[in-house]
Amino acid sequence: MMFPARKANKSGKSPRGFFADAASLRALVLGLAGGLLAATSAALASPPLKNWFDDPFFQARGRIAACPLPQGPFATEAEMKQQAHSRIERGTSCWLAKQCAKPNAYMYDADIAADLRRRFSQSRRFADASLWLTVQRRFVYVEGCARARRAVAGIESFIKRTPNVQLVIANIRVGAEKPGYAVMPAP
Repeated sequence: MMFPARKANKSGKSPRGFFADAASLRALVLGLAGGLLAATSAALASPPLKNWFDDPFFQARGRIAACPLPQGPFATEAEMKQQAHSRIERGTSCWLAKQCAKPNAYMYDADIAADLRRRFSQSRRFADASLWLTVQRRFVYVEGCARARRAVAGIESFIKRTPNVQLVIANIRVGAEKPGYAVMPAP
């Protein structure tokens, strides 16, 4: 793009305004376009994740530094809306089937999480692993990393012995294999 030549002012010099030359104007336009692109990219990035239902999620062990952080119960708003109805059905079905004394299976989760925190803090077992636990409707999801495959069965057994735990689901990476769980996106 060509810009017209600047006329000299009364002193015979070119004006020195904000855009003294085409290069300055071009730099400004490119800078603004780059900033707009960066802002648009950030806005179009994946929607934020949130623990919408306040499910207990905590790290029980943290020895393996390179272990990917699980997504756990964090979900987008759209995913939360998809889960809401089925959570209500599954939560009350436990009571209707007379498998729960409380009217909703999710009402056990905080106590189960507290028991698990206490049990892990009082034990040295699995100290060489990195484990995160999510408690949802008496199910405990264990995600993380262990150094040996034989540790996985021990971890499941340890958690299963916690009062009111109905099911343990372990997705534990051993060595450099790909994690079998959803990973929290990088910030």
